[in-house]
This record gives sequence, structure tokens and C-alpha cells, in this order.
Amino acid sequence: MANIFASSIGKKLVMSLSGLFLMVFLVVHAGVNALLLVGREAYNEACHFMDTNPLIRVMVPVLALGFLIHIMYAVYLTWGNMKARGAERYAVSNKGQASSWAARNMFILGIIVLGVLALHLSHFWAKMQLPSFMGEHGHEDPYGLVAGLFRQTIYSVLYIVWIGALWFHLTHGFWSAFQTIGMNNNKWMIRLRWAGFIYATAVALTFIAVPVYFLLGMGE
Repeated sequence: MANIFASSIGKKLVMSLSGLFLMVFLVVHAGVNALLLVGREAYNEACHFMDTNPLIRVMVPVLALGFLIHIMYAVYLTWGNMKARGAERYAVSNKGQASSWAARNMFILGIIVLGVLALHLSHFWAKMQLPSFMGEHGHEDPYGLVAGLFRQTIYSVLYIVWIGALWFHLTHGFWSAFQTIGMNNNKWMIRLRWAGFIYATAVALTFIAVPVYFLLGMGE
């Protein structure tokens, strides 16, 4: 038991569990972003709640740790696969299940997501939540900050491309994570593939709706 996380299956298990944790976060984040479509007051109140709520403040470093673990294990597993010349990235019952384009390019998709995430965090999190962790006041009008950036065509297009890469990453990652923790019979795989598609599409469309909304000149 002590050596389970040093084994190949153990590493894939950590990768899957950290991925599932991040998927829950994406639902919460998408929900908060959807408030931008409601109006300035609703979104700013949500941001204020996230900045001041003790539980959220504790969860932020936990979330950062989850990202770090997921990225580290992704790099480690990909490197191991390269050394093994084509070994499966995830625990699958046969090669056909991992033959999709997303499955073959999970690491590349992850790099794209990570790259634009860094840009995204530098524009939003660094100006909205980071100051509160430093004992300072965050941005006084988070809605105005978001609206201003998403009304820039280049930024919004880049954001939408980023969400597209995230969609591909999630469509494979969702069912693969559940498969790794043991839900890998044929009956469950069909359900999980559909659930993954629905989950990834719902999350992606929610995120994309925001830049489209502001690009069309809507909002306050």
C-alpha cells in the first residue's frame, strides 16, 4: 500500500483524482462567470463573497495545489510514455478506447490550456483575488475589468480558442478519470463518454457565452 503512488497505476490514480477535483472547480467557476450575464451587481457581489469568505480563501491554495499535482503527474506520465514508446497515457482496457484525437493529444491540449491560463490569471485573479490575500483591496469593479477585456476582440478570440482546447481535454479526461478509478466496463464506458461530452460542452458554452456577450456590445 505504501508504494501504490510510486507505481504506474498509482500515478494515474493521482492524475485522475486531481483532474476530477479540478472539474468540480470548473463548474463553480462557470457558474460565477454566468453571473456576468445577469449584471454588474450580481457579479461584483459574487466576487466580493469569494474574496472575503474564509472557506474560499482556504480552498484557493488547495486548488493551486491540485493544479500543480495534475500538471506534475501529466508531465511525469507523458515522459514515461515517451520512454516506453507508445505506452497508454491512461488506464484503458484496449487501444481502441484511447484512439480519439483528444486522447492522443491530451498533453498538448494541457499545455495550451496551461499557457492561456497563465495569461488569464495575470489579468483577472492577480487583480481581483490576490490583493485580498495580501491584505489589500481588490479591484473595485470586477465587472468593469472583465467587460473591458472581453470587449477586446483579440483577447476574446484567444479566450474562446483556449476554451476549445479545454473542451477537447475534458471530453477525454472526464471518462478517462472514472475509468482509472475502476468504472471501466462497457456499460459504464458508454454512459461516461456521453456524460463527459455533456459536461464538457455545458462548461465550455457557459464560458464562451461571456466573451460573445460582450463582443456583441451587450452588458453594462
